[in-house]
Amino acid sequence: MSSTLALPNRDLGDPMRDDAWFEALFRAHSTAVYRYFLRRAAADDAQDLAADVLATAWRRRDDVPAGAELPWLYRTAGYVLANHRRKGRPTPVADVPEEVDDADPAELAVDDDEVRAVLGALAPRDRRILLLHAWEGVDGDELAAILGVSRGGADAALSRARARLRQAWADRDATAAELPGTHGSPLA
Repeated sequence: MSSTLALPNRDLGDPMRDDAWFEALFRAHSTAVYRYFLRRAAADDAQDLAADVLATAWRRRDDVPAGAELPWLYRTAGYVLANHRRKGRPTPVADVPEEVDDADPAELAVDDDEVRAVLGALAPRDRRILLLHAWEGVDGDELAAILGVSRGGADAALSRARARLRQAWADRDATAAELPGTHGSPLA
């Protein structure tokens, strides 16, 4: 996933960002920001949260680094989501779909609970790094910009987060093996 944005040609010293710049930013990245929130918040809130991030980008347009717009938007989205969660608004229950799903809900619930438990055992930073990489397709320079570290630091952080995830699964599997009637890793 590339964060390069075709913006009007400007000198690096020119702080002016106009409507055309914002329209290009919106067209290039609004869907990615919206999907970021769909995966992390109630679907009813995703559009409003994405709009908050884009409004912040407009207000702080001089702070958005050229060539690293998407990482900046993801970082801002993390702050917007944290503020949203602190509000503690109840999440409305969505309508039940009419389509029949052949998957066994009990197995899906167990697998989902197991994945959540293992991710929950990780440090918030490791969890964030893994989810940005797995869900958003962010790596390399973009991950470095989001985390506010060098490229080497981002690569090392991703490697450490993966190692900790493997260890968390191994610990969970070892515990599960000792208990009768439990499952192994759903990702295996």
